[in-house]
Amino acid sequence: MPELLIAAPPTPALALVDAWHLGRDFRLEGQAFSALQDVSVQVRPGDRIALLGASGSGKSTLLHLLGALDTSTSGTVSWPALGRASALRPGPVAFVFQAQSLLPPLSALENVALPLILAGQAQGSALKEAQIWLERLKLGALADQLPEELSGGQAQRVAVARALVSRPRLILADEPTGQLDSATAADLMDVLLDALDPGCALVLATHDPVVARRLDTVWQMDGGRLSVPGRRAGGAA
Repeated sequence: MPELLIAAPPTPALALVDAWHLGRDFRLEGQAFSALQDVSVQVRPGDRIALLGASGSGKSTLLHLLGALDTSTSGTVSWPALGRASALRPGPVAFVFQAQSLLPPLSALENVALPLILAGQAQGSALKEAQIWLERLKLGALADQLPEELSGGQAQRVAVARALVSRPRLILADEPTGQLDSATAADLMDVLLDALDPGCALVLATHDPVVARRLDTVWQMDGGRLSVPGRRAGGAA
């Protein structure tokens, strides 16, 4: 009788981010205040997470810690699948911000190519790849435009192209639709979600429940504290 072979269960993918009891304190006009208190989370490949909360609830602070733009006052954060904090950018982790973040002297094409050039890619090939992403986001005709010549929605789509061009494994987006009208915000979310690689994780901070419903999981921030109610059945990916 032939030997029955039983396949071993697949090994779970390493977490992209593993944060444990994070706290972040600041001093404002001589007074100490806590922007983040005792936050523990994991981000895994393919996650689509909305970080929902009012302005001042700690969303930006948490994103900055998860992406190593800032360091915590207490607790620990590590990137098991990505490596050391110094190796996260440019490359595995990309940011999209609410405010205008394109470099004014550079064209849309040059802004998108910049992460590739900073990572050591030759300028010619970086510009070609940037053009591909602008075309994919329906911005090819605007490649030579300066940021001041773009509308708010166009500038944010260029910022999304810049985040995606290096094919990151984690995108941290801080209120990317916060300054857009509802129709333009919906269009930007369509573009972003359609362009994500399946294994790329997205954590998107927003105060807009309509935007939050586009994602699979909602983390709720309130007064520097985080509640994670779990993955919502039927969430959009």
